[in-house]
Amino acid sequence: MSAGHQNDLLQFRPEGIFCPPAGVYLDPHRKVDRALISHAHSDHARVGCNSYLCSVDCEAPLRLRLGPRAHIETIPFGKSLRINGVDFSFFPAGHVIGSAQIRVEYKGEIWVYSGDYKIEDDGISGAFEPVRCHTFITETTFALPVYEWKPQHEIFREINSWWKTNASEGVYSVLTGYSLGKAQRMIKNLDAGIGKIYTHPSITQMNEVFEKAGVKLPEYTGLAVGKNKTVPDPGSLILLPPAADASQWLGGSLPVESAFASGWMSIRGSRRRSSTARGFALSDHADWPGLNEAVKLSGASRVIATHGYKQVFARWLQEQGIEAEASKTDYFSTNETSDQ
Repeated sequence: MSAGHQNDLLQFRPEGIFCPPAGVYLDPHRKVDRALISHAHSDHARVGCNSYLCSVDCEAPLRLRLGPRAHIETIPFGKSLRINGVDFSFFPAGHVIGSAQIRVEYKGEIWVYSGDYKIEDDGISGAFEPVRCHTFITETTFALPVYEWKPQHEIFREINSWWKTNASEGVYSVLTGYSLGKAQRMIKNLDAGIGKIYTHPSITQMNEVFEKAGVKLPEYTGLAVGKNKTVPDPGSLILLPPAADASQWLGGSLPVESAFASGWMSIRGSRRRSSTARGFALSDHADWPGLNEAVKLSGASRVIATHGYKQVFARWLQEQGIEAEASKTDYFSTNETSDQ
């Protein structure tokens, strides 16, 4: 089913989600004149737009992604900006640091574009803030009943126990997670008393961006290459992005246990297909209960599901008596992408 009507306040176009009266796009996936950005992940923040508007905390990682010449303006959470009679405001989405839901109000009609979000407060991304609206555009990355996350403290207890066991045997622990959001969340919650934490250069760079913006992270050591290549201590934990090759940093002869932190790891088949020995179901997206809770808290009478299991979620909401529909976007489908 394709969502959208000709007179909708927000319309789904080839370039992305468009607001006709304001002439702006939300998270466009093609080059446009003016883009309002929910967060700095590359599937939501594309290069080449003439100007960008994002939350204050999103600016640092967004500039790292877009380059120094990008024209980026910021807006504090909760503050309203009027563009051609349309009021836009940003509210915390809880997905990653600086992530936002975008509220759009025009002539008494209120829409909320969720971007990506999660309900649980992870202590670093900012707590999800429900926003009342008439129409709610929700992501549906994990919109199946099988996806239900354990509380974060339980997942990190499992991760730290895994690391502690490896460290006691002198084994290196390689933990994989996305460089923006997931990595900082893991550093914040790992037990540094077990051993040293080392980070891949891409993660180190992102850490430094956040630290300059005022986000405090526990102690870690950035991995270096070349003549000054870092040699991690035995029993330490090494954080790598999904595309990195652990052998490049540890060689092929050292004892290593590897793990992947992702919501997809809650499914046995996904764990089996991954190249790691262990999987931890740690996601930066809402699970099935979280998605349903967000819809309820929004008070929306109409819901548009996008990028994920959107048809499933739309049908489910229809069965609950909510006007719901699925809309095609170009972000991603149900592929097990690395920022989940």
